[in-house]
Amino acid sequence: MGASGYTGGDLIRLLLIHPEVDLTYITSRQYQGKFIKLFHPNLRGITDLKFEEFTLEKAGECDVIFLAVPHKVTMNTVPDLLNTGIKIIDLSADFRLKDPQIYEKYYCTHTHPELLEKAVYGIPELHRDALKTTQLAAVPGCMAASAILGLAPIINESFVDLNHIVIDAKIGSSGGGKNFSFASHHPEREGVVRPYGATEHRHIAEIEQELSLITKKEVKLGFSAHAVSMIRGILSTIHVFLTTRVEDKDIWLPFRKCYNKEPFIRFIKQPTGNYRLPDPKAVIGSNFCDLGFVLDEEIPRLVIFSALDNLIKGAAGTAVQCMNIMLGLDEAAGLKIPALHPI
Repeated sequence: MGASGYTGGDLIRLLLIHPEVDLTYITSRQYQGKFIKLFHPNLRGITDLKFEEFTLEKAGECDVIFLAVPHKVTMNTVPDLLNTGIKIIDLSADFRLKDPQIYEKYYCTHTHPELLEKAVYGIPELHRDALKTTQLAAVPGCMAASAILGLAPIINESFVDLNHIVIDAKIGSSGGGKNFSFASHHPEREGVVRPYGATEHRHIAEIEQELSLITKKEVKLGFSAHAVSMIRGILSTIHVFLTTRVEDKDIWLPFRKCYNKEPFIRFIKQPTGNYRLPDPKAVIGSNFCDLGFVLDEEIPRLVIFSALDNLIKGAAGTAVQCMNIMLGLDEAAGLKIPALHPI
């Protein structure tokens, strides 16, 4: 539903090559009756499907539906879909937050707050068991996913100062979607390192919610986003101030304990080469999140680096990963795709 955007295009691409998926129904209110390949030219020769009108009856004939529509839309669509029994994977923000007051602060008044607790926040690395039994998964925001995956392993460690965590996220232009504005006009967008959402960014709510669930304490953090001159990708540089000095082994242990068997988490911390620490350039087109860290010898500070493709591991890829878990399929099915390099 709502598959004409960048995330919708990557979802279609991943689902078309998935060995267990028969993609039969793709909707767009704006482009009904038009071939998908006119709007996603990379799919020429791959599919002749057309965009259709969304109807509850036809959606209910499917096993699973992906909602790739703007925020504030799905909260009014999901209740009827739940009644059909279909499994729902929502890529908007409408069911990510558990507290309706926090949702109202960052978005609007939620029309179905009673459903917020029923949705599972769709980070498989943290909520795999809950995803196995849920009917509704809420895919995280892309920058939130990058930050949460970087912080989750160490947030419970005694050496972490929970009151002093700062996240600096840099994101490519595709993070703004397909809608045009003066800010996204090529002469204005190319070559920038432009701060936006320097404080009170919407993704803060997701990050604090998930980290507070892990620690069972309130976590408050600083978050600033920057638009940078690339099309895809996120690099989150996370500054964690420490209560005591630690060594590399003290960081490796919780990271390996948390992610050692995860199919889409890679540790990048090399002494030589061009890619010594995570870099978005090395994950573009893939469902991998690359994590690495450096300890500051001058002050007690841990710097964590988290890199992912905002349209794949930050959206469509995680959505497919959630689907695989919800349907009892191999979690990595259709997703073991290497990144593109060079790009």
